[in-house]
Amino acid sequence: MGIGYTIDSPLKVSQFGIDSVISLVDDTLMEKIRKMYSEKFKIPYQEISDKIDDFRARRITSYLDMMQDLADRKFQEFKTSSMAKASGIKEYFNMLPDTAELKKEFLKLKNKHINFSELKQWFNENITMGSIDVNIMTKLDKDVYRKGEKLDVRYNQAHAALRGFAQSKLESSIVLSAGMNPRLYNYMEQFDDFYPDSSGYIKKKIVIKVSDYRSALIQGKYFAKKGIWVSEYRIESGLNCGGHAFATDGFLMGPVLEEFANNRQTLVESIFEVLLPALKNKGKTIPTEILPVKITAQGGVGTAEEHNFLLDRYNLDSVGWGSPFLLVPEATTVDENTLKQLSDAKEEDLYLSDISPLGVMFNSLRGNTKDEEKEDRILGGKPGSPCQRKYLTFNKEFGEKGLCTASAAYQHLKIKELDQESLKPNDYLKRYRKITEKSCICVGLGTSTLMSHNIDVSDLGTGVSVCPGPNMAYFSGKHSLKEMVAHIYGKTDIVSQSNRPNMFIKELRMYMDYLKEKIDEQGEAMNKAQEKYFARFSSNLTEGINYYKELFESAKGGFDEIKDNVLLELNNTSAVLNDLKMAIKGKQQLVPVKQD
Repeated sequence: MGIGYTIDSPLKVSQFGIDSVISLVDDTLMEKIRKMYSEKFKIPYQEISDKIDDFRARRITSYLDMMQDLADRKFQEFKTSSMAKASGIKEYFNMLPDTAELKKEFLKLKNKHINFSELKQWFNENITMGSIDVNIMTKLDKDVYRKGEKLDVRYNQAHAALRGFAQSKLESSIVLSAGMNPRLYNYMEQFDDFYPDSSGYIKKKIVIKVSDYRSALIQGKYFAKKGIWVSEYRIESGLNCGGHAFATDGFLMGPVLEEFANNRQTLVESIFEVLLPALKNKGKTIPTEILPVKITAQGGVGTAEEHNFLLDRYNLDSVGWGSPFLLVPEATTVDENTLKQLSDAKEEDLYLSDISPLGVMFNSLRGNTKDEEKEDRILGGKPGSPCQRKYLTFNKEFGEKGLCTASAAYQHLKIKELDQESLKPNDYLKRYRKITEKSCICVGLGTSTLMSHNIDVSDLGTGVSVCPGPNMAYFSGKHSLKEMVAHIYGKTDIVSQSNRPNMFIKELRMYMDYLKEKIDEQGEAMNKAQEKYFARFSSNLTEGINYYKELFESAKGGFDEIKDNVLLELNNTSAVLNDLKMAIKGKQQLVPVKQD
């Protein structure tokens, strides 16, 4: 969802029991939003300057504490207004799925014809506020310098963000994404809130995004050895998602979910066995029972049928929805121009780009105003952006402090190198475009939020980056929160295109396109490492296709209308994959035979 689009979502949705996640990338953006809300709600505000010690962690703590206080206030106001009349309580429960236990209990009470006073008391005691969770991309943990001196590792970006959350009053979860960072994981041992009490309650829970079962097992045990429990494994599609896309070696979401479903108990019990001695060695409280674990999934889900299928087939605890909520102003903060662009977007407008300075593929929207701003600078002979946030200064080609590959400073140096090479015009242009393709997403992913709140952006510009998943193509128009929730639970249908592919098939198509592109990039020959990579990738895709054939052939009570078309497409895809395998063989290097 980007840096800014959900930065104040808790104030919009938590009163309805809906969880949301705040990105902890941009502490400067948080400070600006904290000032704005402090003025709006007449809360005393004292600026946390970037000149003071540990300003990043302190800004994050202050922002999260304010969010909790304001969300608590809105939740109490919501309960009071809802309880004022019976229709308010009914309206709340109408938003819940029929399968929700709380709704079932409400209907039982309603059928018993208890008086309104008793109903109000029950409502007040039983509804809960949505969790205010946070996210850290673990790789965004660059060293921090002050006056030319590198500071202690605890001031690193992700370390400071973690500390900001750990020292806040939130009792919620931190979502760790973008792979393992052992140094950051080790740092968590210092904070008591990450450890369970005797009842198994953990104030600050760990959620890790994973793309396969092996990753979950490795990371879960790594944390357990430190006495820290992972409370949720969030399975996300490698490509069919929003934001950065971390492609797997051809592991498709369906088979991955199947492996989790088949091995869930083994996963939990084996990790718990590692946890107990670690807690004992640390002198921490030992829980009396296995701690709860959630297995959840997200990435490309777009219909109630898909949502329910995932829950039922794979025994998931919940299914996450992201990108479609960018069209819901009651849930996210998006400026009007970007909202219209998202609403009008078609399949061809949503693509995997190479614009991220992280060097990881990035789901993007064609024609976004940040890219237009980038192109204007290129045409004006000044490629690259001013590096104002410096969150992605990881490239160390030109110095230990590092530069962001989207910055004007880096691109100037790279183009200078390029000019010294004797290249043909077409080769030069290709290399030049590769350098200048990177975009300043640090600023771009927060600008929309600032403009939506009428906060001055004259120092940043008005260019907006946005990173919806490809699923956005099948939604259009601005929607209310009630409409989106009703769509998720199958009470209405707001998907705008009848030809929307099934989420599994969409991901498969993306992986096929990805494989073809990678093969084309190899030129005429491959080395042994590349041969092994493509063999592994194509083999995993073959296994995934076979899995889907069996899944859809045997599916009962679901996907009936699309089954025949899906099976036809899977057969066609198998044929295309076989052609790609032949192309791979054709590029394998010939190893000379040694002569005696």
